[in-house]
Amino acid sequence: MADGRPPHLFVDITAHGFGHLAQVAPVLHALRARLPELRLSVRCALPEAKLRERLPAGFDHLPGRSDFGYAMRDAVSIDRAASAAAYRAQHAQWDARVEEEARRLATLAPDLVLTDVAYLPLAGAARAGIPAVALSSLNWADLFAHYFAGEDWAATIHRQILAAYDAAERFLRLTPGMPMRDLARVRPLGPVAALGADCRAALRARLGCAEDERLLLIAFGGFAKRLPIEAWPALPGVRWLVPQAWQCERPGVAAFEPLGYAFPDLLRAVDAVLTKPGYGTFAEAACNGAPLLYVRRHDWPEQDCLIDWLAANGRCAEVSEAQLETGDLGPALAGLWRQPAPMRPLPVGAEQAAAALLPWLTAGS
Repeated sequence: MADGRPPHLFVDITAHGFGHLAQVAPVLHALRARLPELRLSVRCALPEAKLRERLPAGFDHLPGRSDFGYAMRDAVSIDRAASAAAYRAQHAQWDARVEEEARRLATLAPDLVLTDVAYLPLAGAARAGIPAVALSSLNWADLFAHYFAGEDWAATIHRQILAAYDAAERFLRLTPGMPMRDLARVRPLGPVAALGADCRAALRARLGCAEDERLLLIAFGGFAKRLPIEAWPALPGVRWLVPQAWQCERPGVAAFEPLGYAFPDLLRAVDAVLTKPGYGTFAEAACNGAPLLYVRRHDWPEQDCLIDWLAANGRCAEVSEAQLETGDLGPALAGLWRQPAPMRPLPVGAEQAAAALLPWLTAGS
């Protein structure tokens, strides 16, 4: 900056699963590569260790959250009543919350605010006179309208959410992403995904896999969804990698977190992943060439654009909740592995986003 200070970026990352972190992290790495002196302040309610796995070194972590996304019953279904109550509580004293956020940001004094995809910091930054940009594949205004547009209490809240998003200088909409027809200043970008290192041989050797054995990863993007894997029938030649929290003792099953590999590395190494529709896993699976089985989320409006994009850019197949309960996955996996592998999409969105953010971080330099 002209006054000799390093450029300062404040980043607010939604802790609604791991997908928002997966979107922001490659962008911050691209920015740090262009601006090695960049100061990063990150507010996020995810565990700090999870943040440090993904983000560039040397950021200041500010615990807390400015949004909640949606209250979830499990990885595939929202708690509508709890979500409605949370939104009504958040907006009951909306102007006072915006004022408090503006004071907080003014004290921190960043050159730019970046959110994925909270709207309170956008409203606070506008009041404090600090430029702000939103980045995501979705926004909470569209989801709020999807679930609550018919409620007599919802119109004012929806207007406040839209106004906060429209106060931003830009909304960088990632591919794949929702249309966002109601938002101003939307700029489409390409996919954002981290590319994994080639650890396939090392991972298989560590697990003692036979030459013809296949590795399948089960991961639901930071949300709890315990599957009854102990009762599933055996699938010859298949070994499962599952969340450590499952505490599964079945032969042929291992927890993936103690293995110490980054999630994109695992995606590059395994033969398939079982998950639900979510930007982080879908984009990283396609860009790392991982075949993917998914179970649909219950009434989640973002999922159709994700599924359509993955069907065109990767190998994927849908399975049902009933199949997850019984473990009847053999035919689905066989069909998945018969699909031809398309050319992997290039995750160009991170560099595009970094280029879009640079003018605010280099102004006057």
